[in-house]
Amino acid sequence: MLSPLIWLPLIGALVIGLIPKLSAKQAKLGAIAVSGAVLVWTIVLMLNFDLSQPGMQMQEYHTWIPTLGISYSLAIDGLSLPLVALGSLITIVVASNSEVGLKPGEALQRPQLFYSLLLIVHSGVAGAFLAQNLLLFFLFYEVELVPFYLLILIWGGQKREYAAMKFLIYTAISGILILAAFLGIAWLGHSASFDYSDINTAVLPQKAQLILLTLLLIGFGIKTPLVPLHTWLPDAYVEASTPVAILLGGILAKLGTYGLVRFALGMFPETWKLISPGLSIIAAVSILYGALSALAQHDIKRMVAFSSIAHMGYVLLGAAALTPLAMVGAVSQMIAHGLILALLFYLVGLVESKTGTRDRDILNGLLNPIRGLPLTSALLILAAMASAGIPGLAGFVAEFLVFQGSFSTFPVQTLVAILGTGLTAVYFVILLNRTCFGKLDNYTAYYPKVKFTEYVPALVLTALIFWLGIQPTWLVRWSEQTTKALVTAAVPQVEQVAFNSVDRS
Repeated sequence: MLSPLIWLPLIGALVIGLIPKLSAKQAKLGAIAVSGAVLVWTIVLMLNFDLSQPGMQMQEYHTWIPTLGISYSLAIDGLSLPLVALGSLITIVVASNSEVGLKPGEALQRPQLFYSLLLIVHSGVAGAFLAQNLLLFFLFYEVELVPFYLLILIWGGQKREYAAMKFLIYTAISGILILAAFLGIAWLGHSASFDYSDINTAVLPQKAQLILLTLLLIGFGIKTPLVPLHTWLPDAYVEASTPVAILLGGILAKLGTYGLVRFALGMFPETWKLISPGLSIIAAVSILYGALSALAQHDIKRMVAFSSIAHMGYVLLGAAALTPLAMVGAVSQMIAHGLILALLFYLVGLVESKTGTRDRDILNGLLNPIRGLPLTSALLILAAMASAGIPGLAGFVAEFLVFQGSFSTFPVQTLVAILGTGLTAVYFVILLNRTCFGKLDNYTAYYPKVKFTEYVPALVLTALIFWLGIQPTWLVRWSEQTTKALVTAAVPQVEQVAFNSVDRS
């Protein structure tokens, strides 16, 4: 049941890319059809998923290269399923409105290549979330490297060459470190293969475990990214086109946090517990740095990019705390952040395409009901509230779970994280005050109207953010059992008291 999530978009990419003289409309419809089919299949998987089981489900196993210990091994659990669903949703959002951020009347250049790369990215990311063999994971992890490089390089802004090359170098270093760690884990542990189920890191000396875990932390920390491994992110997010920025923030960053939880924590639970105080400090620094950096930005797209660094810090804080509540909050934060960041980038793209600027000091009066962008501004206000953790929205649920679960273990770091949430509200209030309110310029402010079809992706994301905020069980139910099992492996003596996710949220 899992292979279609990988091979359907890959086949679709080949068909769209290789058919000669395919029109832009036909390429777009093909990408929508393929990504829509993948989304429907993901929903089928969710309906067949057993919420009471913490382990892997729907397993597929085929021998591939036995001499190297590589198998085609796929499975899904409560950690990977929500992320697969998020990736499927983000892909169809981008495919259905890939022109967002373009100037009025401007067409998407080289559409066949764009949609082919989009589907290849989805195939690689889905494969990474599903892979149960370390080298198979690495293969899928690297599949998205070149497509994203081309997506930034071809459709990016003025400094796209610099941003694309920086992204390529950082991501390549990330892959090298992760591969080195995987090889060390299998060879030093004398594993029969690279299958996740065959790996036994408990036989490794403590020093070896610490070295291998450090390699994974740096490798996945680059992808997340965490401070001080973040410097590629502002350039890549800002120079990328709006659809590509949505993919980077909504899907790619989750590969980093997924790797931290699945492999770093999952394979070295005791060593992770040993260094968790240091990880919590890194999380607090990332949160505070990202929030303060966002506060200093005038480019609203760059501000959203720095806010992403801060919100990824909440994931690390929850994982470092090693409590059931904090862990389920960390996974929930991955999903909530993906939805909110996708909505923010989408709306920033709409504003830029209609006004021609992203400078918050130039924009004003966008809430004007006649000549402004009233619905866009209203959705931007809601997205900002969700990012700031306002109750009733998905961001609040995830952050509250992390804070409540982490405070007993790391009270100081949790208070710093709460301060970061307060700073999030500050920089978004400044943004909204300067862009949405005030008077429009009577001479220049005659903005093109936003079509309803342009609003559809934003409205879908908004509805999900609302729904997950008022029905938090739909956010946490998928990962509750899996995250409890992860915590038990790291802290077996902890009292695993079952909690009601809805009441806690």
